[in-house]
Amino acid sequence: MTTFVLVGGAFTGGWLWDRVAARLRDAGAEACPVTLDGDPGAGLGTHARELTELVDRLDDPELVLVGHDYGIHPVLAAADRRPDRVVRVVYVAAGLPSDGDPALLLVRDETVRARLGHDTAPLPAPRGEEWARWGSLDGLTADDLALLDRRAAPQPAGTLTEPLRLGGAVDRVPAAAVMCTADGPGVDMVEMLVRTGPTHLRKLAGPGYAFFDLPAGHWPMLSHPAELAGLLVRAAAGEGRRLTPDDDQPAYEEVEFLLETREFPYERLGRLDVYPPDGEGRRPAVLLVHGGPVQADRSPTPRDTPFYRGYARHLAGLGVVGATVDHRLHALTDYARAADDLAEAVERLRAHPRTDPDRIALWIFSGGGLLATDWLAAPPPWLRCLALSYPVLATPPGWETVEARFRPVAALAGAGRLPVVLVRAGREHPAFAATVEEFLTAAGKHGADVEIVDVPEGRHGFEAFDRTDASRAAVTRAARAVVDRVTGAA
Repeated sequence: MTTFVLVGGAFTGGWLWDRVAARLRDAGAEACPVTLDGDPGAGLGTHARELTELVDRLDDPELVLVGHDYGIHPVLAAADRRPDRVVRVVYVAAGLPSDGDPALLLVRDETVRARLGHDTAPLPAPRGEEWARWGSLDGLTADDLALLDRRAAPQPAGTLTEPLRLGGAVDRVPAAAVMCTADGPGVDMVEMLVRTGPTHLRKLAGPGYAFFDLPAGHWPMLSHPAELAGLLVRAAAGEGRRLTPDDDQPAYEEVEFLLETREFPYERLGRLDVYPPDGEGRRPAVLLVHGGPVQADRSPTPRDTPFYRGYARHLAGLGVVGATVDHRLHALTDYARAADDLAEAVERLRAHPRTDPDRIALWIFSGGGLLATDWLAAPPPWLRCLALSYPVLATPPGWETVEARFRPVAALAGAGRLPVVLVRAGREHPAFAATVEEFLTAAGKHGADVEIVDVPEGRHGFEAFDRTDASRAAVTRAARAVVDRVTGAA
């Protein structure tokens, strides 16, 4: 007999799962919806102990712990403590927290994040349309919203601010994820991030993880109870889509740059590395800005990878100063800090004795694209070019925790005639590609100066993953376009 232990998100209790629990029982399983301690002083640790004690009391041979939204945090903590009692963990409209992560990192409402930084009082439950601050209302009826309003309770602040503590045992427990595609990314985007994103996501490509897409909003237990119950049964049976690792493809940070470059001595100035070209005197400079989020403990850091070193050396070989920066975009909530790091690096680069401070270009990659906002909104006269390679230029599904300030599409109204070089991957993930098309539509509306360098068969990160003549030609053309603009030759 399989028993599903069902743990809901913030403000909710076991009542959230009534419709799903009834269908699980009809399918011959047991269901145990959980209402966790709502005392104002409760924290994540309180809920982790409470759920662990429940696991100890249940004598069913197959326990499947299901965590929705915040609920995945105590679920993971309990599974980590009792890995031999739990046969599977199922994520439902939930993030992928790691050891040390507070649930606050996944809260979408930036006003709530700011408040919990200094206020320990419980959060009052949302009402009506306020629930949209916590997730998509897609599929919910007026009666569903009325149920949420009627039954919701304040959420103890400590449940969102206390860090998750995992010892590693949970990695032995098989897991499945129900990706609610009206609320966030689907399986295809997860597959792309496994290939090109942070290294800790690579564990998702293996036999221990399975995925399901569900076209639902943030509360599928209300909007799609039958479908969700069916997916939970399938997950418990070990079904689901599995991601296949590309075993013959080396990790991104191990791949040599696709163009031949020669060594250039470089200087390390805090977060900035500077690669001056041959000769003397001041030269225009191009600052390469990596994407993200990137793990804080990632090694090597982006500027020490062959990828960014190769770009910087190639630019130095073209006669301009190449530069790289390690900014602190470690989570989707870190864009403001990363923007400050970038601004500081720009000033250091302009002050460098080999740099012409009146001729600077920024070349931003991937998820760093949102950092283009400030420079598009009010480009300084010394910024001669902004280059963007397979960028994220609006918030795709699942990126709702990014501050509203970082919206390059809206910033285009202030860009004037700032030259933009846009490198577009033809096989880009659809959610990212949609942000580029939105940007280009706005660029046309505002008369922006955009040169597009297309890589029709290229994927996100094509320099590392599609090492073809077409990719080499695209990098060569894009670099020449940036150099021409920063030097004033175009």
